[in-house]
Amino acid sequence: MSTATDLGRRGEDAACRYLEHQGLALLARNWRCEEGELDVVATDGDQLVVVEVKCRSGTSRGTPLEAVTPAQLDRVRRASLRWSALHRLPGVRIRVDVVSIEWPPGGRVRLHHLRGV
Repeated sequence: MSTATDLGRRGEDAACRYLEHQGLALLARNWRCEEGELDVVATDGDQLVVVEVKCRSGTSRGTPLEAVTPAQLDRVRRASLRWSALHRLPGVRIRVDVVSIEWPPGGRVRLHHLRGV
C-alpha cells in the first residue's frame, strides 16, 4: 500500500520529468526555509520558475488544484524571494506554477500544468 508521502514523491518525480520534457532546467527540489518549502525550482529561459506540486489519488477531498490555497501561494512567493536572494539572483523574474496530478490506484494519471498562477 502506498502512503501519502510515497504518492507525493512519485508525483514530484512525474512533475519533474514532465517539466524537463517541457524544456525547463531543474535547479532544486524540496528546498526549505523559514517561509516554507519550494517543491521544485527551475529555469525557463531567463525566468526562475518555482513549481508547487500537488498529487492526489482521488478527489474525495477535492482536486489537487483545490488544495493549493492563496495563503500557500503567498508562502511560496516569499520563499521564492528568499531562494533568489540566497543564490544572488536579485531582480530575476520569478514565475510561480502549479502542477496538479491525479493518480488514482490502477487508473490513468492526469497532469495539469498551470503557469504563472
